[in-house]
Amino acid sequence: MHHKYGRQRPDDVQDQNGYLGRWAVVPPSHSKSIGTMQEGSLHASLKAWYTLPGDLCEVTVDGYLVDIVRGELLIEIQTRNFSALKRKLKALIERHRVRLVYPIPKEKWIGYVTADGQAPLGWRRSPKRGGLEDLFYELVSFPQLVRNPSFSLETLLIREEELRRRVSHGSRKGWGTVDRRLLDVLDHATFQSPFDFRNLLPHTMRSPFTSHDLANTLRLSRNLAQKMTYCLRGMGAIEVVGKRGKSLLYVTSVSP
Repeated sequence: MHHKYGRQRPDDVQDQNGYLGRWAVVPPSHSKSIGTMQEGSLHASLKAWYTLPGDLCEVTVDGYLVDIVRGELLIEIQTRNFSALKRKLKALIERHRVRLVYPIPKEKWIGYVTADGQAPLGWRRSPKRGGLEDLFYELVSFPQLVRNPSFSLETLLIREEELRRRVSHGSRKGWGTVDRRLLDVLDHATFQSPFDFRNLLPHTMRSPFTSHDLANTLRLSRNLAQKMTYCLRGMGAIEVVGKRGKSLLYVTSVSP
């Protein structure tokens, strides 16, 4: 399924924090209680995009503030740092169905602005293109949670722009990210069980395999391939059957 909500605009526009951007962000439609002053532009726009008529936004459930409540389903949108949600998710799935929504930038434009955010200095397209496998960078915080049938993860492949300005930390100076803005939601995938995550393994790869084999087959960095095998092993989708030299050998599990 594909979604085309972003639109290009020739003139610069400002986001909610006052920074100039190249495209208009996805507008916050349907939202009833977004609270955008307390969150970044990307999170606010994703919440507005994801919210349907009848949903409730920013509801306190069991002592935790939840982004969206859709009937009996609790929806949390997290743009980074899954570890900050670990305690919250573990508590909520004891009594509720919870879906975690995570955006992965398939395409990114990087904009540079002046220190006051009032003037654009230039734009460039990032050569890096994200894929579904990037979710494992964050899922390492709690891969075992996937075993719980009350938990699901939805990834959104997006087009975004990242705004940067010069910052200084003591004697160190450089460019720091000041905001991320949603331009478009291109595609999505929902993972509801370890089997769904296991489907990300390439069918052409021989078994047993190592993380090095996985990296070569999918053309991933060694670091990401190791995180992927760590997560798949933690959720029970693959298991260790031995070693090849110093590398662990994996096969897919019969029943995660």
